[in-house]
Amino acid sequence: MANSGISDTGGTTTGAPVSYRVRRARPTGLAVAAVGILLFNISPFLNWVDPKGEGNPRTGYETDSLVPFIAYLGIGLLAAMAYAMQRARRGQHRGLTLASMAVGIAATLQCIAFALNPMGGLERTDELDPQLGVFLGILGAAIWAIGCGLLAREIEGDDNEDTDAYTVDASGNR
Repeated sequence: MANSGISDTGGTTTGAPVSYRVRRARPTGLAVAAVGILLFNISPFLNWVDPKGEGNPRTGYETDSLVPFIAYLGIGLLAAMAYAMQRARRGQHRGLTLASMAVGIAATLQCIAFALNPMGGLERTDELDPQLGVFLGILGAAIWAIGCGLLAREIEGDDNEDTDAYTVDASGNR
């Protein structure tokens, strides 16, 4: 190692420290997830269902208490992921990102199910038509899940820096 100028302790043989570049997760996935969570948080304020013949549409808040809960859960998960982006050595905590992605997927499926057969109508014998809020919820939740998926693909603390295995597929493509 004497010829290379780098010692076994991480410094150079001349005593100057070697700087290491720590790869960090790109914030693109977090930004995409934030847009999706923002859209999903707007959706409870919009009309989700309209009873046929009544002309009295109901918002996401009036329709199902799960809708605003999921929206607020998204805000909490976004805050936690943003904090992890700042504090984690590599810019993310993959477990948190994957948990947020799971909530985004569940929110998407819940909104799709609601669009196909609005909940609450069976007990009240209402014929309910889905409105704009449901479809904005589907879009926002899907973008939320995709953003978390993009962030989860980025480097994390347990990834090996000496390999490109996490960014290169079997064909060598990035």
